[in-house]
Amino acid sequence: MEGAVALNLFEAILLGIIQGFTEFLPISSTGHLTVAGKLMNLISTEAPEQWTSFIAVIQLGTLVSILIYFRKDLWNISKDFLTENIKKRKSFSNQSFNSRTGWLIIIGTIPVVVIGLAFKDIIEGSLTKNLYVIAASLIGLAIILAVAEKTVRFRKEMKDITIFDSLLIGIAQAFALIPGSSRSGTTITGGLFVGLNRESAARFSFLLSVPAILASGLLQLYEALKFIDSSMAFNLIVSTIFSAISGYAAIDFLLKYLRKNTTFIFIYYRIALGIAIIVLLLTAIIQP
Repeated sequence: MEGAVALNLFEAILLGIIQGFTEFLPISSTGHLTVAGKLMNLISTEAPEQWTSFIAVIQLGTLVSILIYFRKDLWNISKDFLTENIKKRKSFSNQSFNSRTGWLIIIGTIPVVVIGLAFKDIIEGSLTKNLYVIAASLIGLAIILAVAEKTVRFRKEMKDITIFDSLLIGIAQAFALIPGSSRSGTTITGGLFVGLNRESAARFSFLLSVPAILASGLLQLYEALKFIDSSMAFNLIVSTIFSAISGYAAIDFLLKYLRKNTTFIFIYYRIALGIAIIVLLLTAIIQP
């Protein structure tokens, strides 16, 4: 077994923890996992899709963490959405907050589905593992997020999100397909630009990520089966479990942190990491 699937138990635990924490903090899980994978010599240049499959599978652990953390919200959204759109149909304007939120999640998911399917081969290719691309994305989104922090008025809450807002945030989520951007980073930035307060932007970002992570994880799980043997399966399960545990901790931390703080700590971190990656590349410590 070669490339991303040939990892030991310690590496599986470490990568799971990295995936969980960085998936929900706006600092790019793909960027961190790719750097870690390259430093540990786990990424095969001949078959980069193996690494993509591994990342997508352990993302299912972070999906579990969202489902557990937001279990009440997701239950109420699903229940009210089905009731008010199937059992007792109501117009969108007359629907409850939970039912409208269901629609907003669906609408916000459309851009990433369309773009993800259209550019699937590129997303799974070697370019998306390129550390120059990741470094540029880390720094680029940090600058955009800083602009949002400096220019936007954070007045809106979850109840104020419109269909247009959800579509714009969904388009922002599609930019997360660029490695180094960060799904939470792009969607939180999009949320800030439409006027959401920081905590609401993060909360909607997490809810919006559920369909995307589920679809990506299940699709890649199916495609990854040909790369997984009995020796790899155990480590993959362990990595996914640690991804779920650390993901839950990251969600709880970020929501509480953004109630009273800006995102500048993440902005500075992204810029520092992007510069560090470029230095490592220029000194040939790691390869692109």
